[in-house]
Amino acid sequence: MASLPMTDEECMLAMRRLQPRLRQYAELLVSRGVALKPGQELVITAPVESLKFVRIVTSVAYEAGAGHVTHIWCDDELTRLEYDSCPLDRFQQLPGWKAEQMNSLAREGAAFLWIDGEDPDAMLGVDASKPAARALASHRQCAEYRRGLDFGGNAWCIAGAPVLAWARKVFPKLSDKEAMYRLWIAILDTTRVADDPESEWETHNAMLAKSKRRLNEAHYDALHYTSSNGTDLVVGLTPKHVWEGGAGKLRDGSLYFPNMPTEEVFTSPDRARTSGVVHSALPLVHNGSVVRDFWLRFEEGRVVDFGAEKGVDVLRSIIETDEGAHYLGECALISKNTPIRQTGLLFYNTLYDENASCHLALGMGFPECYEGGMDMDKDELMAHGVNESAQHVDFMIGADDLDITGIKADGTEEPIFIHGQWSWE
Repeated sequence: MASLPMTDEECMLAMRRLQPRLRQYAELLVSRGVALKPGQELVITAPVESLKFVRIVTSVAYEAGAGHVTHIWCDDELTRLEYDSCPLDRFQQLPGWKAEQMNSLAREGAAFLWIDGEDPDAMLGVDASKPAARALASHRQCAEYRRGLDFGGNAWCIAGAPVLAWARKVFPKLSDKEAMYRLWIAILDTTRVADDPESEWETHNAMLAKSKRRLNEAHYDALHYTSSNGTDLVVGLTPKHVWEGGAGKLRDGSLYFPNMPTEEVFTSPDRARTSGVVHSALPLVHNGSVVRDFWLRFEEGRVVDFGAEKGVDVLRSIIETDEGAHYLGECALISKNTPIRQTGLLFYNTLYDENASCHLALGMGFPECYEGGMDMDKDELMAHGVNESAQHVDFMIGADDLDITGIKADGTEEPIFIHGQWSWE
């Protein structure tokens, strides 16, 4: 039986009772998400609407010995005004101070925490070339910052916190206060914030490690994806690919969690060896715009055709960001038996929806997903098949009946996924 709607007073009382869990969540993000070290700078990027939670995180960070906490604020309405009011060339070059801010923070060894919360519909109708141009400019001008994140120099973590427009989208039939409360509950539950979150994450990381070990030992040459929705895709893997997932590792050996929540094990495929057609299983929310019911066709690794029921211009802007955005940089495997999938919610947020479904990503590949890749530059990685791009856009393909077959170099085939879950579950 469905529960009765909560009154505003009941919601306020429930939120007060939730405060200890919010504190636990903040502690988890600081201690395990970015693995903050004494004296280290922490950079928090967050929507202004998340101010109360950011105050908790900031307090926890200082208690943990942060040398300083820098805040970078964002707001969907202000971003929308900027895109609507400024010409395209305004986004093709970052202000010098902005590039230096990010590069210098990375250079000095800062950890970066993104509090993700946005209106999924905020950028409907925006000229999609403008966010794409901004992404390209950032990639080009913030090379030192990007290298710090991509090559194990700086710990980083993306985690969620509700904003009202997002909560309304996920829970359209509830009052504003109850929608916010329910979204907080969903975030805390899927991030394993319960009695002992750090122990929960140790156990979870060990489970992901088992799947990584099994895939790395099998060392497949390719993966074959099939589903009744029309997906029939072969993704070739590099000879020295590595499956990763769960905790990331810095050059100094420190462990951190780039995503909270995370349910995936992933690798970077050979950029030139994808062929066939893949269909989306969930909507893609990108820079505040939604792409629904889309498909991509690949030949020799490159997207050669695509379509969408909604948001095709956004999809086109992603693919046409640069040449590398036409190729895959990631394939991630996630069982449908995960806390996020079991909520039955569509979050309209990639951080959550990608962890409810097997997904692929157009754009940049990962150096840690190639043996010795962390000691290579991007040209060397490209030469070994690991893609390079200003973009990295995950899209969900994990239909309930998705089958994935591992193909070895000698042609031997083994089931990896059967009807959306690991064959060994």
